[in-house]
Amino acid sequence: MRVYLESLGCRLNAAEIEQLARQFAGAGHEVVENPAHADVIALNACAVTAQAVRKSRHRVRALHRDSPGAAIAVLGCWATSDAERIARIEGVRWVMPNRRKTAAVAEIAGSVQEPAPWAPGRWGHTRAFLGVQDGCDHVCTYCVTRLLRGPARSRPLPEVLAEVQDLVAHGAQEVVLTGVSLGSYGQDLGLERGLPALVGAILSKTRLPRLRLSSVEPWDVTKELLAFWVEPRLCRQLHVPLQSGSNAVLKRMARPISVEAFGALVSAARAVSPDLAITTDLIAGFPGESEDDFERTRTFVSEMAFARLHVFPYSERAGTAAARLSGPVPRAVRQARAAELRRLGATLAATFRERFVGRIEDVLWEGQDGGGTWTGLTDTYLQVRTADTSALYNRITPTRLVATDEGALMGQVLNIPVAPAEG
Repeated sequence: MRVYLESLGCRLNAAEIEQLARQFAGAGHEVVENPAHADVIALNACAVTAQAVRKSRHRVRALHRDSPGAAIAVLGCWATSDAERIARIEGVRWVMPNRRKTAAVAEIAGSVQEPAPWAPGRWGHTRAFLGVQDGCDHVCTYCVTRLLRGPARSRPLPEVLAEVQDLVAHGAQEVVLTGVSLGSYGQDLGLERGLPALVGAILSKTRLPRLRLSSVEPWDVTKELLAFWVEPRLCRQLHVPLQSGSNAVLKRMARPISVEAFGALVSAARAVSPDLAITTDLIAGFPGESEDDFERTRTFVSEMAFARLHVFPYSERAGTAAARLSGPVPRAVRQARAAELRRLGATLAATFRERFVGRIEDVLWEGQDGGGTWTGLTDTYLQVRTADTSALYNRITPTRLVATDEGALMGQVLNIPVAPAEG
C-alpha cells in the first residue's frame, strides 16, 4: 500500500506524522511524497483557530480533488472537535480523534510492526521532531488545545533519551523537542527538575550536535533551564508565548504572568546568551482589548526586540471560557491589529537578522531548490542561502553570512570542519 502523510499546525503534529510514517514503513508500506501516487492519505489536522479549521477542511477537499482514488484519514485535534462533519466530506474514510491516533496504522493497514529507522529527509524533514509531552493542565481562557489534547502527560526520560541516541545513530544533526506544554515535562511523572533534567541528560549522554526546544511557557523558564544556553549545542532560540503586552488582557486570558515578569525573563535570558533568538506568539483583538491595551502590546513588543512574531487574530473556540467573555472586538479590528503586529514583526526580524551580517555561524543545510541554491538554518533559526555546489545536505558547516536577501541571509560556506559534539 502506498501512503501519503501530511501535517498541519504545530510541531507536535509534525512529530506525530513523522512517527506514523516510520510505522507505516516498518509495516511494509511505501510512504510516497506525492498524494497523487497514494492509495491512502493521512492528514494530521489542526483546530487551534477557526482559520486552522478552514485550512484543514480546504486541504482535505483539495487532496480528494487531486487524488480521487485515495482513501483519506483525518487525524488529530480537528478530528477530535468535529468528527461528524469531517466524516461527511467526500473521500474521507477514517476520522481519528487524538485518543485513537496512536492506533492509526493498525486501523488503516491492519497490522503494526517495529517502526522503520529514522533517516534524514526520508519523512519530510532534515531535522528530527521528537514529541516528548502531550496535553496541558493550564487554563488559559482562549485555548481549545487543552480540551482536545487532555491533561499533561510525559514520556519517561529513559525512553526519550534512547530515542535521541537512536536518531543520532541514524544521522540526525538536530532534534527538536516538542509538546503541547513542553515546560511541564516530567511533572506528571514526579520527575525532579523536569525539562532541565531532560535537556541536561540529552546534552551529557548523547553526541547530538544540535538540540532545539519548541515553545516553552514563560513561567516554566527557570534559572536552571536558562543556564543551559551557555552550552553551544543547545540552539540559541527560546520561543516563549507572550500573547499580550497588556496586564489587563493577560488577566482576562488567565495567563499567570505579568508584562513586568516577562520583561525580566527576557533580560535574564539575554544575560546568559546575548544573541539568543527570543520569539513569541501574540493574539490580537482578544475580548475587551481596548486601543490602549493594543498600544501597550505594540510598545512592549518593540521594547523586547523579538527575533520573530507569530501573530493570530483572536478566534472564538467553542467550549473555551473566552468565548463567553463580554466586549468582543470586531473582526475587522482584530484583523487590522494583527496586520499591524505582523508589520512590526517583519521589522524586528529584519533588525535581528542584520546583526549577524559579517559573522561566521554554523548552518545546518536542509535542501536545494531547482536552481541549485542550498537553504539551511543557523541555531538562531535564521534562514541562510548559498550557491555553493558542494554536497551540503544534512551537514553543519561554518558559514560566513555576507548579506541579507528577501528575509534570509546569503552565506559563503567555509572549508573548516565543525568539531564533533562531545557526549
